[in-house]
Amino acid sequence: MMISIVITVKNEAEGMNALLDSLLVQEKPFEIIIVDANSNDGTQDIVNSYSSKHPEIKLIEYDATRGESRNKGVKHAKGEIIAFTDGGCTAEKNWLHEIRKNLTETYDIVAGKTIPRQQNAFTSVSRVEVYHKNGDASFPTCNIAYKKALFERIKGFDSWFKEAEDVDLNYRALDQGANMKYDENMIIYRKGAESFSNFIKKSFWYGFGRKELEIRHGSLWSNYDVGGMIGMKKDESFWKYIRISIAFIGYVFCIFVGNKSKTKEKMRNSNFHSH
Repeated sequence: MMISIVITVKNEAEGMNALLDSLLVQEKPFEIIIVDANSNDGTQDIVNSYSSKHPEIKLIEYDATRGESRNKGVKHAKGEIIAFTDGGCTAEKNWLHEIRKNLTETYDIVAGKTIPRQQNAFTSVSRVEVYHKNGDASFPTCNIAYKKALFERIKGFDSWFKEAEDVDLNYRALDQGANMKYDENMIIYRKGAESFSNFIKKSFWYGFGRKELEIRHGSLWSNYDVGGMIGMKKDESFWKYIRISIAFIGYVFCIFVGNKSKTKEKMRNSNFHSH
């Protein structure tokens, strides 16, 4: 089956060579669709230099939210399967092979194992799972693949989201009865938080996104692994509780940001309601 790899980037020149090199050695057939949000650091020059030698690489200039940009990439995709990853990532050599192996008649979505490229106290903090129906909706878009038919049926990403658009996509897919599989051999290496300030920023927007999900879908506390949230897993540190504290600030900020009446009106008019 043809796989379309959709990647949204902005100013990812530093890691673009490594990302494209890791994708070009994958099992064929595939295409690579880069949706660039007006980078000014040479990212587009790198992509164009690769696409001149590899026609399977396509560059689209489109400055929008991550969700809207991914939707744009999927509209140009020719594959029966859509695989998502991000700038700053690299793929294990059998990444597409594992995706093809798993997206059969039984499974509509496959999520893989994401490994931080650098190991530090920040990267030891694991995500908080959001379980819904028969799957974990919290798998990130840096390492997940969808059957295109399912992606189109649920109308893709909801561009209303500033954060957590990937969790929302998974949640709605599971809500529609999609079957999801996790494959630990489907590996992406990802750049994690490299500094204290970056860790704080990521934690804040993490909490902001979780509140966005509740605005969209109602209370999700029963969907969380609360024990995993407050307990200390192996190799985790006190940084986990710092992230939870900062995420709570982001969560509360989301409650008050913007005009509530306009937000509610936008929600009513959206095509992405789950209920």
